[in-house]
Amino acid sequence: MFRILIACLLAATVAGCAGSQRPQADPSEIVSRSYRDRGPSTLTLYTMINTRTGSGAHTSLMIGGSERVIFDPAGSFRADVVPVKDDVLYGITPAVEQAYRSSHARESHYARVQTIQVSPQQAEIALQLAKQSGPVAGAFCANSTARLLQQVPGFEQIDVTFYPVKLSDQFGQLPGVVTEDYRENDDADLQKGLAANNARLNQLDAALAE
Repeated sequence: MFRILIACLLAATVAGCAGSQRPQADPSEIVSRSYRDRGPSTLTLYTMINTRTGSGAHTSLMIGGSERVIFDPAGSFRADVVPVKDDVLYGITPAVEQAYRSSHARESHYARVQTIQVSPQQAEIALQLAKQSGPVAGAFCANSTARLLQQVPGFEQIDVTFYPVKLSDQFGQLPGVVTEDYRENDDADLQKGLAANNARLNQLDAALAE
């Protein structure tokens, strides 16, 4: 177990699963930014994978139900227009979702995006579990996501693991999962990607407000 934790901490240092210090949004901001996708209820597992070694660096889960959020345990994503409470990102519009995957996909890592359609009841359970999780300790991104999934009816077979790719492999075996590997070749520096996408989201938000 000690070796597992060391391996996760090393991966986290590179890709942003080492515990976050994101500012906490107040309830009014969360409500004002809330977004609900009009399509079917879904769960989308993100796995950030090192392009050189194939090892997993971060895990997160987008939940599309009564509202769409991303459970981003010990994550690094920040954007001015995205309220954060503990490790839940709110207001996940299509533009924000694109910014999220784009920030993580770069020369050194790509994002594996796996989506499964679920019932509204399953999505709501996942949503409430994410909101109740509280802040997650560094290197526990895959572990906490697996534990969340395990509590959703229909996902009880998910084994808890510290390894993002092992969780991705399990998720990919579920019937109906659609998998996409999203790649970009921009700078390997995660912070540069976050800053660029934050600027794009701010520009879009200003344009919509005019």
